Amino acid sequence: MSQKKTFTTEEMQKRVDQYISQFKEGYFSPLSMMARLTEETGELAREINHYYGEKPKKSTEEEKTIEEELGDLLFVLISFANSLNIDISEAFDRSMTKFEVRDKDRWTRIDHQKEDSTDD
Repeated sequence: MSQKKTFTTEEMQKRVDQYISQFKEGYFSPLSMMARLTEETGELAREINHYYGEKPKKSTEEEKTIEEELGDLLFVLISFANSLNIDISEAFDRSMTKFEVRDKDRWTRIDHQKEDSTDD
């Protein structure tokens, strides 16, 4: 059994950059990256539709997984960020802070307090 691998965002960005940097073409333009991101999002949507929707896979279609498609999407997203010199950890932190502040009272919170039980 293989050991679970975990990566920091910095490690992911560095690994993608090392892969892309070995090719003369380098990173695609932002417009091409957006097209790739859209393409991969469509492939993820197709897999979700096969698993959870009303459209089963044809017997002739290649077997893919949602995990694989999420991985492809993540690769393109990291490539996009790298091409624009965006630190995804910083971008994530800014985005989460925005959601945590803006939407703090938007949804019904789960009450994590345990009810006091009394033996009266």
